[in-house]
Amino acid sequence: MGAVKEAVGRGLGRWRGAALPIVQSALSAGLAWLVATFVIGHQHPFFAPIAAVVCLGVSLGQRLRRVGELVVGVSVGVGVGDALISWIGSGPWQIALVVGLAMSAAVLLDGGSVIALQAGSSAVLVATLLPPSAGGGFDRMIDALTGGLVGLAVAALIPANPVTVAQRQLKALTNTLSLALRNLAEALEEKDSVKAAGVLAELRTSQSTIDDYKSALQTGSEIARIAPIRWRSKDELKRYQAAAGPVDYAIRNTRVLARRAMAALKADEGIPDGVPDVLKDYADAVDCLKGELEKGQEPKKTREAVRDAARVLTARRLGGDGFSSKVVLAQIRSVAVDLLQATGLNRSEAMEALPPLSPPAGSTGPAEESAPVRDREDQTGRTKHP
Repeated sequence: MGAVKEAVGRGLGRWRGAALPIVQSALSAGLAWLVATFVIGHQHPFFAPIAAVVCLGVSLGQRLRRVGELVVGVSVGVGVGDALISWIGSGPWQIALVVGLAMSAAVLLDGGSVIALQAGSSAVLVATLLPPSAGGGFDRMIDALTGGLVGLAVAALIPANPVTVAQRQLKALTNTLSLALRNLAEALEEKDSVKAAGVLAELRTSQSTIDDYKSALQTGSEIARIAPIRWRSKDELKRYQAAAGPVDYAIRNTRVLARRAMAALKADEGIPDGVPDVLKDYADAVDCLKGELEKGQEPKKTREAVRDAARVLTARRLGGDGFSSKVVLAQIRSVAVDLLQATGLNRSEAMEALPPLSPPAGSTGPAEESAPVRDREDQTGRTKHP
């Protein structure tokens, strides 16, 4: 019974998350049929509710483009279907031929998956349920356009909160980063290379979380653009958009950091004692960033927290016994730059906010660090180094 309740709870949670898109799709389908039937005067406006539902979908995003794709797809499918079915008749091989030609024409026109699928499905309907005598191709194109516009109108009048969409995905992303930093700090404290390997393995699966966050930002921006009651959300979304790239880089740099920490621990290289504390402070700063963005505040506290944490990583602490330990220390500083950029600073400002690596002129100490060598976790164009 416990497992059943847990499964039901998960299902209800998924439904609550998709409840608004479901309501939007259902309402759009009914309204599209109503408009196409009683306003435009079409007797069988099958494509109107179909277009409305496909335009909205349960998963949000790129609706404006999708409306255009639907109209083009329906037009191609209906055009090919009407032209061929009236000439060659209807049957298994005729359906196969019409679908193949309609989808091929759609791919040649644009290449979008929605256009190709809509062209294929429209051709099937023309070849089976809606033969050419049942209505003109132009009427069906109008039905598709009607459904798409009704879907957009419903999305604009009953929109999701774009900030909530962004917050939900940012929470998952920042939780991934802060947990990785804390676990890596524990691995260094305990000199446990196996735990460091576990952190690396988790971070290697984080790309889907990054992609979900960027998709949520795209969806939120679209909602704020087409929904009048959400226009005021644009400024707040800008903070989430500014944090997207830097947080992505911070995760990638942390992945390199975890790999090199694992190598340093396996080689029994010495790492300065203060490094685990710095990583824990970074994790606290990531949590602070999430909180300040959720409250709609400029992340000033996060900025100060990162500065304070990185203050100990000066030239006198960037020693290390071997190559991997030096890369670890350099990557820690790279993560600091990424987190500062996530608070709204540009790269130059983030660099200037950190203490200099080189000792003052005339003093003794290690020279300024050189850029760490890239490894396979650090692919060109994906990870940044100060």
